[in-house]
Amino acid sequence: MVKPWKERGSNILNRESVYDLATVEETQKIGFILGKLVFGSSVILCQGDLGAGKTSLAQGVAKGMGINEEITSPTFVIIKEYTSGNLPFYHMDLYRMENPEAIYELGFDDYLYGQGVTFIEWAEKTPNLLMPKEYLLVQITFCGTGRQIKLRAHGALYEDMLKEMPKCI
Repeated sequence: MVKPWKERGSNILNRESVYDLATVEETQKIGFILGKLVFGSSVILCQGDLGAGKTSLAQGVAKGMGINEEITSPTFVIIKEYTSGNLPFYHMDLYRMENPEAIYELGFDDYLYGQGVTFIEWAEKTPNLLMPKEYLLVQITFCGTGRQIKLRAHGALYEDMLKEMPKCI
């Protein structure tokens, strides 16, 4: 069962949520809820160790957006575009990006500032220069036999998203 942790103080009310997840399905459910709440030009930056569940979360987001295509990790192609949902979904994986400057050549900023939803795995490899001012940061860590997902809002629209999440669980 997805169990939200208590907010960690009034100074971050609606800016951070933490969930303990026991299964891949629970990770996908959190993603599904996010997919229902995203809006045009949403940016989700996802960080976590190899195998932590970043792609599982992306699968849930896509499903929540109404995308029924199989969502796989874009590790070797870097960017996969899905357009069958409510909004375009741009799934990126920067794991194999050895030269962060190469991101510019891919038209990365066109995705970030476009009308779709941009989901970036291994976001820590993204040059800060390109990052929008507002985004949702997702950190997935191993926690015992499960995972812990921390969602941190950077901007009012993402704070609203986090405020709505418990109502959807």
